[in-house]
Amino acid sequence: MTQLALVIDLNVCVGCHACVTSCKQWNTSGWAGPLADQRPYDQDPTGTFFNRVQTFEVGEYPNTETVHFPKSCLHCEEPPCVPVCPTGASYKREDNGVVLVDYDKCIGCKYCSWACPYGMRELDENQKVMKKCTLCIDRITDESLPERERKPSCVLSCPTDARLFGDVHDPDSEVSVAIREQGGYQLMPEWGTKPANHYLPRRKAKIQIHEDELDRADNPLKKEAPLPAAEGETLDDVAW
Repeated sequence: MTQLALVIDLNVCVGCHACVTSCKQWNTSGWAGPLADQRPYDQDPTGTFFNRVQTFEVGEYPNTETVHFPKSCLHCEEPPCVPVCPTGASYKREDNGVVLVDYDKCIGCKYCSWACPYGMRELDENQKVMKKCTLCIDRITDESLPERERKPSCVLSCPTDARLFGDVHDPDSEVSVAIREQGGYQLMPEWGTKPANHYLPRRKAKIQIHEDELDRADNPLKKEAPLPAAEGETLDDVAW
């Protein structure tokens, strides 16, 4: 069975939030919208987002690093949000593995959000239904679009190509190759949900610089500049 998913390269994600804004723009006016924004500029802003970027530091000072960690629904192969739904609103498509919500059936009981170990379900305060990432299902299945554009909006907008999209069950797909060759991993696999989305780990690049390379032969700081010729009265001649 096809299992569409995202693969996010943490090594090149710069935390620019282009994926967040493009996701909001596309989905708020598309099949999954509208996405509520309550008090967007007040002290306690709230809103419905399908994709968020968490930024934090790791390590101990002074050896710390900033990590940008995008998170959205992981479209699990064994999604715990589906069996707990009392109305059948949460479901997994058999043709591509995308987990979706039928708003006509959803009663906003929040069972799915309690079952999701990743916290990726949100209650839309306007419509009172649960919403989540759809992988831009209305876009990736739109055959009227060129094939290169049949990707989630977050993938198309990423300036560093940190987000890949494809079938993780296809061993020859771009995402499968990236997972296999770059050590892609799942988020909290111990929960047994088999998340389809994967992350590529951060990779450290080391540059060895020899001590003699730090000292420039033509270092201008080590050259004595000639004194300017005295012309008329100077500060040294002034009586304070």
